[in-house]
Amino acid sequence: MTNVRRPALEGTVAVRDDRRLSFAEYGSRRGPAIIWMHGTPGARRQIPLEARAYAERHEVRIIGIDRPGIGSSTPYLYPNILDWTADLEILLDTLAIDTVRLVGLSGGGPYVLAAGAALPERVHGVGVLGGVAPTRGADAAAGGIIQLAVRLAPLLAGARVPLGVALTAAIRLVRPLAGTGLDLYAAVQPPGDRTLLARPEFKAMFLDDLLNGSRFQTSAPLSDLVLFTRDWGFSAAEVRVPVRWWHGDDDHIVPFAHGRHMVDRLPDATLTVIDGESHLGGLAIAEQVIGTLLELGPRRAGASPSTG
Repeated sequence: MTNVRRPALEGTVAVRDDRRLSFAEYGSRRGPAIIWMHGTPGARRQIPLEARAYAERHEVRIIGIDRPGIGSSTPYLYPNILDWTADLEILLDTLAIDTVRLVGLSGGGPYVLAAGAALPERVHGVGVLGGVAPTRGADAAAGGIIQLAVRLAPLLAGARVPLGVALTAAIRLVRPLAGTGLDLYAAVQPPGDRTLLARPEFKAMFLDDLLNGSRFQTSAPLSDLVLFTRDWGFSAAEVRVPVRWWHGDDDHIVPFAHGRHMVDRLPDATLTVIDGESHLGGLAIAEQVIGTLLELGPRRAGASPSTG
């Protein structure tokens, strides 16, 4: 299996209410910064090796962040997704990042859109890879596996903590079989995801991220599901920064129609179809995603947000 190099820097940042967020950094500390938000489930190292190599070659700074309840990030359930941006702003200030671009895979999509809504003076642009759509309000999109979480919302909210403990214990128990488990998961996926997960470098990245991120706790995916069934705290119309959205037309987790629905509602957004790919297809075009985002801007802190 392909060896996965450790991040150039890993650590934690103190945020509100005596909590901490953990992060992993790749590339050049002097380059333009990209915050990479992992999917659900996932953790700070869920960043394609191709993206890491691109960051080194082009002196780009990529930072993956553990959401609360994974890695070393303090467990916490935000009142809504928008609230996380107050923690993000502290992290950016601590790491001396003035302006930033963000990428969100799947469940990371709502978080990067929230940053575009809350911090337009700091965000050059946002990239979404097969992102989750709202389940409530005017922006809601029907259908998809996320509707199962909507039906289970009362149970998830009430049993989130014990379920997280049980999930952590289960992962520890099967750690020696993690590679086999990932192979079994890949075997029942659509062709696009199955092909991607068969690539040694992607399999190695996913295993490294899963085993490192879940070493101490695994409640973040459950918190994500709870938040996805709530009002996000902002509307698509409030995301005034440029959004570039990539979505596989064979996505079996978040329907392609959800991506099209969101792009139609965002003030400044374009949709790129990933032909024949499923949910993880955006990870296979990481260089294209980063290159596209680097062309957005530049914006400077204090500048007026785009009017679309």
